[in-house]
Amino acid sequence: MSLYEKLDQMADDQDGMLRTAQVVAAGISKPIFYDYVKARGMERVAHGIYLSKDSWVDTTYLLHLRFEQVVFSHETALFFHDLTDREPMQYAVTLKNGYNPTKLKAEGIQVFTVKPELHEVGLSTAQTPFGHTIPVYDMERTICDLIRNRSSIEMQTFQGALKSYARRKDKNLRTLMRYAGMFRVERILRQYLEVLL
Repeated sequence: MSLYEKLDQMADDQDGMLRTAQVVAAGISKPIFYDYVKARGMERVAHGIYLSKDSWVDTTYLLHLRFEQVVFSHETALFFHDLTDREPMQYAVTLKNGYNPTKLKAEGIQVFTVKPELHEVGLSTAQTPFGHTIPVYDMERTICDLIRNRSSIEMQTFQGALKSYARRKDKNLRTLMRYAGMFRVERILRQYLEVLL
């Protein structure tokens, strides 16, 4: 198998996407890879990430590859957990305090920050419509995030998400209350739950 055939196989396995780091890890030099990119007419979609011209861009996955620190949260997480029927107008992500969000904000991404020790609370994964795995907060963390930032979220979306969560068979109220304590939203959460449950 020639190097180009090997690269063709790698691209096929990844829905037309190749990353320079993964190609080098497979033992193929950068100059050969760049020649391949040119010969195949691949498009550079981000630093070190190339896509074949007949592939669809999985924007969520691409965002995850470009900014590995981000966790999809708030209204984006609601969408991945089927707690809203509206696709988010813009992605919402959470970063640790101290991370520079300038590039993300410039791309129209809604950025939330938390203390480093709270960044991994409720960390889970979800599948994009293209079948890629991305980091996303679980339902309980998402509900706490919505309550903490309820002033920046549409009331209809907020209430709909709480009602959908209350109806879910797979909800975990014990975990929800534990997270609520960590994020200091326990009292407000209890008020909402008394109405819904």
